[in-house]
Formats: sequence, structure tokens, C-alpha cells
Amino acid sequence: MNREFIEALDQLEKEKNISKEVILEAIEAALISGYKRNFHSAQNVRVDLNRETGEVKVFARKNVVEDVVDPRFEISIDSAREINPNYQIDDIVEIEVTPKDFGRIAAQTAKQVVTQRIREAERGIIYETFIDKEEDIVTGIVQRQDSRYIYIDLGKIEALLPLNEQMPTERFKQGDRVKVYITKVEKTTKGPVIFVSRTHPGLLKRLFELEVPEIYEGVVEIKSIAREAGYRSKIAVYSHNEDVDPVGACVGPKGARVQTIVNELKGEKIDIVKWSKDIEVFISNALSPSKVVSVDINEETKIATVIVPDYQLSLAIGKEGQNARLAAKLTGWKIDIKSESQFEKE
Repeated sequence: MNREFIEALDQLEKEKNISKEVILEAIEAALISGYKRNFHSAQNVRVDLNRETGEVKVFARKNVVEDVVDPRFEISIDSAREINPNYQIDDIVEIEVTPKDFGRIAAQTAKQVVTQRIREAERGIIYETFIDKEEDIVTGIVQRQDSRYIYIDLGKIEALLPLNEQMPTERFKQGDRVKVYITKVEKTTKGPVIFVSRTHPGLLKRLFELEVPEIYEGVVEIKSIAREAGYRSKIAVYSHNEDVDPVGACVGPKGARVQTIVNELKGEKIDIVKWSKDIEVFISNALSPSKVVSVDINEETKIATVIVPDYQLSLAIGKEGQNARLAAKLTGWKIDIKSESQFEKE
């Protein structure tokens, strides 16, 4: 190693923000192992890598004793004082033992350490970039699929989309561009692992934030979301400004805003309802598009009995109970739906 190597580390520190001193210390530690391995030495050694010239020297470290028991680790007081008359018992004497061809081993070791540190630093940068994007949307390109995951290229790293986080109504092919929601970023010994989802309610929330400026600006607030990915979702919204209609803002001119989201979610139906602190009104709104005659709530059991017109019963319940199920998720109440005629009979 030489001065050019030290200069290269200076450049690396500037470009990659990898500490030069940390790399040099790691090289010295690796050279100690390399020396012991290549020269079959069990003695205690120190490697010195000159910070200016790049020159590498190996020193055997020996304890000064009266009588030498193990010459690999000890040196007699008489021999020590031949080197320097000031040595005392229990001092440490360093004797240079640099092998002739150690420069070749040092160069190989340094290359391996630098490469490893660059890789670790790049992994660290990627982790820091994506940990800040947890619970956010990113756009990627579908690469391939196996029995567990769809692999999505996010630029510097591939994200993992578990098959159970894929919407049942969609199929991807290689090269498809897709928006995904980052659910988790894990730091592992092999680098960061990023898990993404297409079914998470957070995806719907972020899509609305992207499409509806009033939500992004905080004028309109998303209070709750209930989602059966790929089929139907309900979203409850509230306006902090009386002059802004929260439902209208989300729907957009001629339905343009919500349609963009529906297209991204491959035709998933989205009901946008007005949130209310009056739970009876909120439950009534949540059962949209069905009309509601009355809502009777039981605070203790958190059960709401909802009466709807006879001709609206099937609409209120929905296909396979979907509308009622989503309304219950959205409001956090168990909902018992009855038609007017059923209620009268009781």
C-alpha cells in the first residue's frame, strides 16, 4: 500500500461519507488476523498502518519478565534492556516482525475491507432512505414472482410484495409500474429488506392524500377507512372548514379525483361518506348508498340497530353482507340491520 491508497481513502470519505479512520482501523484488525493465519503465528502482534505513507509494519508485543516461560509472549529483562535500557519488569516491548511479502497480503486485505465497508455504507444509506418512507407510497417496476413474493424494483433495491398482500383482482406482469405501500423496513446482515402491500388501508389513505389537495393541506381529514381490497372500500372524511364539502373534495370535478384512485386500484369501488361526531348520523352515512329510516344505539354493547325501507334491505346489507361489514369496520360499531316490516313484526 502507498500514498495513493491513503489519498483514495480521503476521496472515499468525501464521496461516500465513510470514515477514513474507521476503514484504517478495520484494515489493521484484518491484517492482524491475516498475519496470524498466513504466517502461523500465535504471538501477540500489532499492525501499524502509517496514515501518511500507507506503509504497513507488524510488531510482536512481548511482556518483560525475569524468566521467560513462553518466548512467543515474553522477553527477558536483559534482552529488553539491550533494545532500550529504560525497560522495566511488566513493560511491553514491541519488536518489528514484518514479513518480506507482507505488502501483497496487506493490499489484498485492504481491498476486501474497503469493498465490504462501501457495501455496508451503501446498505446503511438505503436503509435510512426507506425507513423514512415507512407507511408511505412508492412507485416501482414489477421484476419477477416466485411462490412467496412479487419482487418490485424501487431503484436501488427490490421490495417484497407478499402474495397475500396482493389484491385478489389483479395480476402483474414483468415491467408493470405499480404504486405500493411500505409496511415494514427491516435491517438484516444482508442489507435492508422492504415489505410492501397493495391491500393495506394505508395505501388508500396515501392515494387520497396524493389526489386531494384539501387532504394533503389538512383542510379535509380522513377519519377512518374500511377496506376489502380489490372489491370495495369505505372512507369517512371530515372538513375543518365549513365552506369545504369533504365528500365533494374527495370525489373531485366530474368524479375525476376518485376515478384516478379507482383506476390505480383496478376498479375497486370506493364509498366516500361524511364523518360525524353524532354516531347515529355517522352510522347512517356509513351504510351509503342505502337510505336509513332510523338508528338506535346501545352504548354499553356498542350495537346499533338500523331500520331501512323494505326495498333498501338488500342494498344496506350488500352482496354477501359486504356493505354492512364495511360500515361496521368504518364506525367501530356492530350493526344490526332490519327492514321496516321486520321491525314492525317484532
